[in-house]
Amino acid sequence: MTVPIEVGTDVAAPGFWRRARRSLRHDWPALVSIALLVLLALAAILAPLLAPHPPLTTYPEGLQATGAPVGPGGDFPLGADPNGRDVLSRLLYGARVSLVIGILANGLATVLGVLVGLVAGYLGGWVETVLMRITDVVMSFPILLFCIALISVTGPSARNVVVVIALIYWTALARIIRSLVLSLKEREFVVAARTLGLSHWRIMRKHLFPHLVPTIIVYATLGVASSILIEASLSFLGVGVPVPDPSWGQMIEQGKEYFQIAPWLLFAPGVCLLLTVLSFNLAGDWLRDLLDPTAPERR
Repeated sequence: MTVPIEVGTDVAAPGFWRRARRSLRHDWPALVSIALLVLLALAAILAPLLAPHPPLTTYPEGLQATGAPVGPGGDFPLGADPNGRDVLSRLLYGARVSLVIGILANGLATVLGVLVGLVAGYLGGWVETVLMRITDVVMSFPILLFCIALISVTGPSARNVVVVIALIYWTALARIIRSLVLSLKEREFVVAARTLGLSHWRIMRKHLFPHLVPTIIVYATLGVASSILIEASLSFLGVGVPVPDPSWGQMIEQGKEYFQIAPWLLFAPGVCLLLTVLSFNLAGDWLRDLLDPTAPERR
């Protein structure tokens, strides 16, 4: 069961960024994770400039006389894959795939979860019952198996992976938002707004949603890591990003077949995936502590 985290610091408050800088000076794991995420984003954006070779091009010199891929060094800084393609170039373009799918899928899931949780928590009654029962049904499905089943029906593609992940990952945030709205809607400012005759939509948009933004930011950050892992898992199983487009999960699946003679094929995408997911999780934990009004301020 997911326990809601009470966060309420206004990210637009004048002292927020001062507190963030002070916090980062004392929280080196968070600082390193944010730095890694910035570097990852730059690498993905600048992939066409940083990649030494096109990611889909095969090179005869990338294979040894025996047919085995060449190791790191020379024209292939991280070696080549069994098809003679540059591993570093595929890693850089694979970062694009992971970040784009992770951010888009989690963004759609966040929008859906916030809408369902906000409407269910504020309106209550039969609307809340229907929406929460739908949420419970979706949460009862095994995540990976449900994603594989949907992809098998719709066909493997980056777009379908985004949609499938969004359809399965909105539920936890919906329950959290609903629990927060249940407490917020009894506060004086919401009661006063209802007394003035404001519409439900205006109350939810102007009076409730701003109080939910810190919680949404925290869980959206943490959710990107889960979305990237699901995409890598689907690609590893062959139902994610279709070949030959580069994907870290797809590269790991290929690398396991050549682990004894070409371990870099497994280690390179595996380390990238590990650092990316870990960085998003550490950044999310830091944001949670930073936006928690009950947390002591570090000096």
